[in-house]
Amino acid sequence: MKEEKTFRTRMGDGSLVRMTEEEIRADIWAGTEDAVRCGKVEPMSEEDMEKLYDIVTAPGGVVGVSPGREIVLTNDSGGYKINVKSQVPLPKEMETLLYERCLGCDSVDIGNTDYNFKTAKGIAEREAGALQQALQVTTMPLLYGAMPDMGFYTQPDGPVGNWATLLPEGKIQEAWEAQEQAVKHSVKDITFVAEKMYKAGADGINLDTCGASGDADFLASLEACEQITSRHPDLPVEIGMAGEFVLGMHGRLKYKGKRLAGLYPHDQVKLVEEAGASIFGLVVNTNCSRSFPWNIARTITFTQACTKVAGIPVHADVGMGVCGVPMVEIMPADIVSRADKALVELGKVDGL
Repeated sequence: MKEEKTFRTRMGDGSLVRMTEEEIRADIWAGTEDAVRCGKVEPMSEEDMEKLYDIVTAPGGVVGVSPGREIVLTNDSGGYKINVKSQVPLPKEMETLLYERCLGCDSVDIGNTDYNFKTAKGIAEREAGALQQALQVTTMPLLYGAMPDMGFYTQPDGPVGNWATLLPEGKIQEAWEAQEQAVKHSVKDITFVAEKMYKAGADGINLDTCGASGDADFLASLEACEQITSRHPDLPVEIGMAGEFVLGMHGRLKYKGKRLAGLYPHDQVKLVEEAGASIFGLVVNTNCSRSFPWNIARTITFTQACTKVAGIPVHADVGMGVCGVPMVEIMPADIVSRADKALVELGKVDGL
């Protein structure tokens, strides 16, 4: 009996697996259906599912987009990844030059190693100086970035109560009030840092991993973006999400009359637009226990719904554990390149 042909792919945790044509097609359909069910969005067309199958099963280790379909890249926490993560001792301005002249990046985010605005506020002058030095030796756009990361404002180190402990204790009102206070602290710190970076000549501000602490975290990002762009219309702001779904840690918070809890990318992008942002960083979570065909089909379904309604550029986050990329520290090029190709050619994203 002839053995059925199988194709090499991966699971969401990065482990290698071989799947038959029937299994791949079944997972593409299942991933699409899961996105439709969760986000109440339209499914991929059968034609797009067929194209996605071709991308998943394309021969070779690395694939690329068709000529003329290339798009730009933005990078978060780019100004210290070689220095800190690779342990190569370089000042920020020299590392930025490597990104520009050796790695061919389109932009880089200069940020502190403790990548949050609360920390950046205390050393804002020093950070602005490092950004200024990098700007003097590079040509590409340089953004200053950090996370709102509202958990940093909670006790015992921060000024407000910790809703992660208050909620299990049944102290609902106290948890609501703590989050509302944290929003005010976060907005104040983000706008303070943004002002310093604007004066230093930053080409943009990157609010990264927004919504990580739930709907209050997303609200702080939107309100800070609105203040930054109203003061400085010439200073672009990028808002990149923490996840596909805004967790309702508060549950009652609204922006422009829209409840934030429970929003998926196609709703998130409209509020980001209203806040005045120039780029929306779309995120779809990777399920480690499901295959790449399942994860990328789900990602493309959400992405198509988002790019269809977006009035600003959408840059998909293809980092570790999001948008079809496996949840591993060193990301496999075979899967990352296929995720990129699918996002560009089927998801119609404007950047990565």
